[in-house]
Amino acid sequence: QVQLVESGGGLVQAGGSLRLSCAASGRTFSRYCMGWFRQAPGKEREFVGAISGSGSMKYYVDSVKGRFTISRDNAKNTVYLQMNSLQPEDTAVYYCAASSRSLSTSSSWYEYWGQGTQVTVSS
Repeated sequence: QVQLVESGGGLVQAGGSLRLSCAASGRTFSRYCMGWFRQAPGKEREFVGAISGSGSMKYYVDSVKGRFTISRDNAKNTVYLQMNSLQPEDTAVYYCAASSRSLSTSSSWYEYWGQGTQVTVSS
């Protein structure tokens, strides 16, 4: 069982930056691939990016490439999402998720989910 707690969301102006954190419970954090997803009002949950257990592999959705960076610190059981050049269309609830299987862009691949943190970007 893995418990995930996101933090770091908030209100930011367009062009600004935020760093989201996701703290995980348990002693086998490095065995899990970690993903970030987001869900805007009235829209389906969307894949943002993912990172392998070692951190050596990363995937991003095209809309955030070059602006968002995923990283992890396995010693701290934490995964991060650094978001730069934020735009109003990035407004959503952001969720982290853990998968004991391989990296995937599909939400159904992830077994554990955090409660989400709100990111609001004003224009």
